[in-house]
Amino acid sequence: MIFHVVPAGEWTAERDYAPASLAAEGFVHCSADEPSALCVVDARFREVADVLVLVIDEARLAAEVRWEGPGGAFPHVYGPIGRSAVEAVMAVHRDAGGRPRQLTPWG
Repeated sequence: MIFHVVPAGEWTAERDYAPASLAAEGFVHCSADEPSALCVVDARFREVADVLVLVIDEARLAAEVRWEGPGGAFPHVYGPIGRSAVEAVMAVHRDAGGRPRQLTPWG
């Protein structure tokens, strides 16, 4: 499984998901595990009130996944995230200081 952080307002289950990074950079940024995804939320989505994390079965993606960066630590998806590859959508819960602490099923 790989993980993708998305503002809640940008996610819809009705179609494949193609964030702005796909058009701008040619791939979708993902994380290798839940702790890494929570770090991304803390670093890049601190000011976003409602954040979700997509749990993606990379074997079910039609798009290519490349593990890049130092030590191949960062999964990048070179195409849209197919809805059928999304195993779960998780809500991010924050502590009183606004730091993300855990994921729970969304919806």
